[in-house]
Amino acid sequence: VRDTIAAEFLKTAGNVGQIAIEHADITRPETLAGKFAGSVAVINLVSILYESGRQKFAAINVAGARAIATEAKKAGASRFIQISALGADRSGDTKYGATKIAGEQAVLEAFPGATILRPSLIIGPEDGFFQRFGRMSLISPVLPLIAGGRTRFQPVLVTDVARAILAALGHESARGKTYELAGPRVYTFRELLELLATATKRSPLLVNIPAGIAKVKGLLCELSPFPPIITRDQVRLLAHDNVLSEHSLTFQHLGIEPMPIVDALPTYLARFVKE
Repeated sequence: VRDTIAAEFLKTAGNVGQIAIEHADITRPETLAGKFAGSVAVINLVSILYESGRQKFAAINVAGARAIATEAKKAGASRFIQISALGADRSGDTKYGATKIAGEQAVLEAFPGATILRPSLIIGPEDGFFQRFGRMSLISPVLPLIAGGRTRFQPVLVTDVARAILAALGHESARGKTYELAGPRVYTFRELLELLATATKRSPLLVNIPAGIAKVKGLLCELSPFPPIITRDQVRLLAHDNVLSEHSLTFQHLGIEPMPIVDALPTYLARFVKE
């Protein structure tokens, strides 16, 4: 990680001494040298949803992924897992989608036999969807429906993604294959915000924001010095459904039955519940 202090909390996720926090910056490949010595497997979870400063899509999603795979191969790791994104291959008109696919290709060139996992919208205690809109619901009676909220998602629990990573590492047949990871149910953007409202016992007004206006808002957010609420690239992403494609390898091919997200939402959203 770049910020070792911020990552200290992760140590409590394992037994004493089991989790070691190491500094590295994937935009500076020299900082990766020796980090994977003795590793059996390397899993790349690094990605960005928006550009900021020198954190650019090409530098992180493509060059960074290549640097990690190259160093893992050099270190003699036998397995490599690249976490990509569901629908990236169908959203090449966005910087995010195009660079996620380019990142997959860069990894496979550097580490032939790597396994690619493409999860849908990941739901968990630190996710970028429910947590973001949950915080918004604390200060605003209105939540935005970009382009009418019709975009379809097949959200997946972070615990199931973790199970898939372990399963892929345990299956020799997963080498060189790509799996799409999605939950058992499809929701529209509107339906996800309605789930949020139900779980938090709130009644936010869901207001349609046309795509054109959302892009203008995205531009203003990009010009702001603060982390953007929305970017133009994310608005373009919302023009594409985020669901399983036909004939894809899925959780089932890894022997996993994904859990419904509604089972976990009350726990993940407890701090936003209206008293």
